[in-house]
Amino acid sequence: MTTDAAALFIVFEGGDGSGKSTQARLLRDWLAGQGREVVLTREPGGTELGRRLRREVLHGDDLDPRTEALLYAADRAHHVHTLVRPALARGAVVVSDRYIDSSVAYQGAGRALGGDEIRELSLWATGGLLPGLTVVLDVDAATAAGRRSRRPDRLEREPHGFHEEVRSAFLALAAADPERYVVVDSSRSREDVHAAVVAAVAPLVGVVA
Repeated sequence: MTTDAAALFIVFEGGDGSGKSTQARLLRDWLAGQGREVVLTREPGGTELGRRLRREVLHGDDLDPRTEALLYAADRAHHVHTLVRPALARGAVVVSDRYIDSSVAYQGAGRALGGDEIRELSLWATGGLLPGLTVVLDVDAATAAGRRSRRPDRLEREPHGFHEEVRSAFLALAAADPERYVVVDSSRSREDVHAAVVAAVAPLVGVVA
């Protein structure tokens, strides 16, 4: 049963094809079954402005790395201000598919813009809002590539080495702050991954056996 209804911000991170969207939906359903209000969102694209930016940054004309990073930061600032913070203020659980660490991994590491610089940009954009829990779904780049759609976006089209750099960046972030991160092997079955996610989330929402 649920014993605590405090607000909570949970983020799924990982490479393209790691299963974030699927696991975010499964967690949303599980949390709703515990009687919680759940806001499921994503970056980019969690707001109307974000959906327009998503089309441009992932499917529009080619962008230089700095422009790409700034567009993600603009989406994040708007997303947090208009959706995430209001939901947390009313006591909801917010579950997001991607957040700051995606920019650190993709633009900071993959695009070689510098992880510290990209993190500082995103912290400024969000007023320093960090998740209570970040779930990193880890899978090797080759396996992830086999799961991706037949019409890859700009980032998905990057070469194998780029995606390995991104994966390494996510794992380094998790290793540096083990109290706020959990790494889950997402090469396992969807059900096994979901069970591992629930085991990490349940204590945070006051669910006891």
